[in-house]
Amino acid sequence: MHRRAFLLAAASLPLASLPVIADTSTIKVVKSPTCGCCGAWEDHLRAEGFIVESHAIPDEQLWDIKARLGLTEETSSCHTGRIDGYLVEGHVPASDIRRLLAERPSARGITVPGMSMSSPGMEMGGEVEPYDTLLIHPDGRTEVFESHS
Repeated sequence: MHRRAFLLAAASLPLASLPVIADTSTIKVVKSPTCGCCGAWEDHLRAEGFIVESHAIPDEQLWDIKARLGLTEETSSCHTGRIDGYLVEGHVPASDIRRLLAERPSARGITVPGMSMSSPGMEMGGEVEPYDTLLIHPDGRTEVFESHS
């Protein structure tokens, strides 16, 4: 097939039929130097095509950052990420981060508060604990962004 014919044929394909390309966005993560599950979550993101820039910082500094970002006790977890203007708090699945970046809602970001045993990086064998990823609105309100069971 000639180049011109190929380009014309490719242009006529719907975007949905094109192969999925891994997200190569960089997520910047701050975490406690003593938390192993944070590293497991970062490994999950890398396996899903994200570039992870990781910084272990003292716990006091980590909690100061969370407070400045408007995270509360109810919305916090063990590590905090920033990607493309959004915060990603806790063990959020890569699929939820991709959805956030695709939909681009008016929000501070998303969180999986606490440390659910079924979330990425927290898996405990075959134990299943349903959990929700919450969308954090600019005013701090939250709503369920995605449910996981």
